[in-house]
Amino acid sequence: MARSTDSWDESDVRIRPSKKGSRPRTKDRPSHDDAVTGRIITVDRGRYTAIVGEDSGTERIVIAARARELRRSPVVAGDFVSLVGDVSGEPDTLARLVKIQDRATLLRRSADDTDPIERVVVANADQLVIVVAAANPEPRTGFIDRALVAAYDAGIWPLLLITKADVKDPEDLLANYIHLDLPVIISRTADSGASGVDARSDDGLSAKLDGHAVRALKEHLDGKVTVMLGHSGVGKSTMVNALTGAERATGGVNAVTGRGRHTSSSALALRITAAPTGSWIIDTPGIRSFGLAHVDPDRILRAFPDLEPGTDYCAKGCLHRKEARDCGLDRWVNEGQAGPSGPERLSSLRRLLGADPRLEGQDSKELGSMS
Repeated sequence: MARSTDSWDESDVRIRPSKKGSRPRTKDRPSHDDAVTGRIITVDRGRYTAIVGEDSGTERIVIAARARELRRSPVVAGDFVSLVGDVSGEPDTLARLVKIQDRATLLRRSADDTDPIERVVVANADQLVIVVAAANPEPRTGFIDRALVAAYDAGIWPLLLITKADVKDPEDLLANYIHLDLPVIISRTADSGASGVDARSDDGLSAKLDGHAVRALKEHLDGKVTVMLGHSGVGKSTMVNALTGAERATGGVNAVTGRGRHTSSSALALRITAAPTGSWIIDTPGIRSFGLAHVDPDRILRAFPDLEPGTDYCAKGCLHRKEARDCGLDRWVNEGQAGPSGPERLSSLRRLLGADPRLEGQDSKELGSMS
């Protein structure tokens, strides 16, 4: 016989236990006063490799996993982080990464010029080495200009490294940047019988780079954290190997597409051999595109100091685009104030500003072109 609902009381109601437990939630987080500081040197499949106790008698490599509250925060090579848990660095141990410390600089890019999502490349770099080959693959001024914009926007000092100069004279390429305060290092394979610096080449065999170029670049890198940026196949990792004594994998260039093969799958920070404390170089994977959606157009112009004075001739509100009437940049270039490469530099600027929709295809946003 069924019970009357009038006879029920609260003890008859079955309450399922919460799967999350009954402990009240709190927004309070541990202070982690015992955390140690580490420098992230590489990231691989959710594991973060950090160097702890840098340049001390207790220096060690620690592998860490990111705390749940940081899962939406990108952690990249060059970051200084706070680590807790097992920070001994012993085999098969895992620490916990609980904080990303304040960054001095942050190099960023977007997938293309319309993508609002920023991709963090590296953190806390002092300078950026833009690596292009004089040939094989052909150099692209569009990529160099984009990298310069990103460097200036991040407050990072740029340098230009031209490799494979023994294959082709880079004079025409250099003419585009002669008016910039931009250090340029030209690298080539050492002549037969000449002294050079051993490095692993694109074919995986031993090679010798011109010792003068390696030493000149090293002088710029000593005591600084430097990031190397370039397309695959330009000899970026080969130079890193020469500077650090590492054996970073290198790759050749596809004979059909003219593009390099990806060999570095993640950014890796390496110490520069026989260099002062704090000398690090971060080798990054070869990139296909370098979007600037995150950079304000006014800041893009600052990456063209050879053209910027021409804006004094512009009417108020001028956008400096090709269709703009009486843009002062046209007058500045036509008068020769920007030098022989002025027209090409102005075209590059206007491509970055999105002046002509027909130029917003793959060539302009991805590689650019030599005029």
